[in-house]
Amino acid sequence: MKTVVVTGMGIVSAIGSSVTANLHSLQSNVHGLSKPAILKTKHQFPVGEIKLSNAELLDELNLSANSGITRASLLGIKAITEIFENIDIEPDPENTAFVSGTSVGGIDKTEEYFDQFDENVALRTYIQAQHPGYTTQKIAEYFGIKEHITTISTACSSSANAIMNGARLIQSGRFSKVIVGGSDCLTKFTLNGFNSLRILSEKPARPFDINRNGLNLGEAAAYLVLEAESNSSGQKVIAKVSGAGNANDAYHQTASSENGEGAYKAMTAALRSANLNASQIDYINAHGTGTQNNDLAETNALKRVFAQNEVPDFSSTKVFTGHTLGAAGAVEAIYSILSLQNQQLFANLNFQDMMENGLVPITQKKHRKLDHVMSNSFGFGGNCTSLIFSKHA
Repeated sequence: MKTVVVTGMGIVSAIGSSVTANLHSLQSNVHGLSKPAILKTKHQFPVGEIKLSNAELLDELNLSANSGITRASLLGIKAITEIFENIDIEPDPENTAFVSGTSVGGIDKTEEYFDQFDENVALRTYIQAQHPGYTTQKIAEYFGIKEHITTISTACSSSANAIMNGARLIQSGRFSKVIVGGSDCLTKFTLNGFNSLRILSEKPARPFDINRNGLNLGEAAAYLVLEAESNSSGQKVIAKVSGAGNANDAYHQTASSENGEGAYKAMTAALRSANLNASQIDYINAHGTGTQNNDLAETNALKRVFAQNEVPDFSSTKVFTGHTLGAAGAVEAIYSILSLQNQQLFANLNFQDMMENGLVPITQKKHRKLDHVMSNSFGFGGNCTSLIFSKHA
């Protein structure tokens, strides 16, 4: 099996419009939560909103307002554009696969024009925008990718699964280069939906804290270039994708099983695929949404994978960006790789008191030797994925 490496990264989130900007915010403990301004809604929950309007994004990317493009597509294009601005290769659409994850795709456009579909035939193109694949297709069209285009929509593990799928395309020899990641934007649909579940917090989230009371939604796009190490275009290797595991506890539509069965199986599968022992993981970028159910389930799963007193350093970076749904796996994959590159752990902001029989996350940024980092992404429906990234020799 071919060794898979990361040779490029691009990201836009509430804490920055580039990898460098995101790193600076993480190192400075500066979160990106605010009241919604771009999204027009009566709900004033704190969200991780990117303060760029669609008009500004269209102008920056030289796109027409009549191009039928969604906000999630615009964010995805912006993130991938950063990759090609920072690495010394041109886009090679004939030999590049594209695997993108999203949770709600372009439903922002469907809901914007929903009440106008009867009167305005031209707007009916946005009916199909709610399909996750529509957003992926628009990104692929911008870069001229045609050979292999795949959308993965497994809720909050979508882009983590995109990374795993892309790595397998390389390992099997089908492609030597794959762009992987995901994009999701804030919508009324998601904000109203999560509010109906009573899991949105009116304050910044407090993952793994006994007084946690919900999550903050966010929007982001994050993409990585994966290549076979033996054919990495002469690019500098940023990190190695050494393991990935996916499992589903099939417990509930929105809740995780209390003992974290799916998370446990995903983490153990990732360790097996990486040929690593649990003791070799130096840091975990936890899923850590800040909800009662999720943090309990993940804590119990961590205890099952790692002996009680041997759970490695861990933290949730969703306190910086909000929960970016289908983009979260790729966002946190990039943050995990930044940890490896900088030999640095990022803080689990807002933590004060450990929950009963809980674990204490990293509450201050910290430098330490890191060789192997695990990134967890657990989605609605019990779809759980763990990725392991390793420092490249």
